[in-house]
Amino acid sequence: MDEILDLDVEPPARMVGNAPHPGSVSGVSDLISAVMGHGGDGLRRQKNNKSAFSLSSRSAAFLAEHYPQASPTHWNDWRWQLKHRITTLVELERVVDLSSWEREALAPSKNKLPFAVTPYYASLLSRNDPHQPLRRCVIPTMDERIILACEEGDPLGEEGDSPVQGIVHRYPDRVLFLVTDFCSTYCRYCTRSRRVGKRELTREFTWGPSQWEPALKYIERNANIRDVLISGGDPLTMADHALEYLLQRLRAISHVEIIRIGTKTPMVLPQRITNRLVQMLRRYHPLFISIHCTLAEELTPESQRACTRLADGGVVLGGQTVLLKGINDTLPALTSLFQGLLRNRIRPYYLYHCDQVVGTAHFRTRVDWGLELIRGLRGHTSGYAIPQYVIDLPGGGGKTPLCPEYLQGRDGRDLLLRNYSGELYRVHDPMEPEMNVGGVA
Repeated sequence: MDEILDLDVEPPARMVGNAPHPGSVSGVSDLISAVMGHGGDGLRRQKNNKSAFSLSSRSAAFLAEHYPQASPTHWNDWRWQLKHRITTLVELERVVDLSSWEREALAPSKNKLPFAVTPYYASLLSRNDPHQPLRRCVIPTMDERIILACEEGDPLGEEGDSPVQGIVHRYPDRVLFLVTDFCSTYCRYCTRSRRVGKRELTREFTWGPSQWEPALKYIERNANIRDVLISGGDPLTMADHALEYLLQRLRAISHVEIIRIGTKTPMVLPQRITNRLVQMLRRYHPLFISIHCTLAEELTPESQRACTRLADGGVVLGGQTVLLKGINDTLPALTSLFQGLLRNRIRPYYLYHCDQVVGTAHFRTRVDWGLELIRGLRGHTSGYAIPQYVIDLPGGGGKTPLCPEYLQGRDGRDLLLRNYSGELYRVHDPMEPEMNVGGVA
């Protein structure tokens, strides 16, 4: 059965010291062309160009400067974007001016989370400012080498809740199904940094039906599972037929009611959201996609087009954001992000407190500050634009919601509450019924 998915070998990273100039084609890139099933120029031509992405002015300028041999059609092809991911110090230095703190962190290491960024996402990064929030999300610094005693490789205890390969079964009626370790772009605060991208370094690409089968059989055997979250890595980096194979298998299980996909692809590789992909997804409703979005700056014309395609295809979109110190931990940043998501038909769902992953202390805020941010949003923007602030408890405790305290206490038969502007109000709430059965006081 594996043969049907042979085209889904994940693109290997290009190694330091063997890196071609951006836009050129290496032996590895030729291999990717072969396994992805397209021509030598990385494209599958379409007669109808009405569905093609339009280049933003920023993308057009970046393409002209750094990939002069490539055309807008190349740029708008997601396979070209994957083939030309920036994965080495040499490549990165051609598009940004690195600080010494960044350059040192990019030295090869067997234990760290690999570095990779798509050309598209690189076009959003500041060339000269190492403190730019978007840049800090994807370019490593030596802060990652500072490890606190509370930090762990598997902070959420996923391995302990994994009955078979690829399944995390923590809650009674739903499972997490990890189908790949590959992402087009690696976030520096990744919860699964212990596993994602590691196969790129060893060039061992083994995800496919034989690896998924134990997980699928587990879901089939457990009739209490009604909700499956497909994640990884990023499932939308897989080819259409690989993703459809999984959706077909899951939809054939009668007790599976809901299928969700967790992804950052619309923000880092929006070209992947093709009309062909959306038409395929339409066949498997109800389908939900949770989109990882960190900053309003990620809501570019290209990413908005990708989200519009998904929403028009009937996919229910939710937003997931990690609260990050110095990145998005201000009221203006979150307000702009959540309102922007809502305008693009993405309902902000979770705001995560940053997990205690090894080497992420520089990203974590204080919980009380997170609560203040939620308090600052409440009443000042649409309720639909306010996500649930949660901590995913260490050791497998699960997601626990955190809310500002509006209940101030009790005064006799009244509850005392503060509203969004801090004013105190009373709500009559007797501890014992004030009326008898006949309704007479």
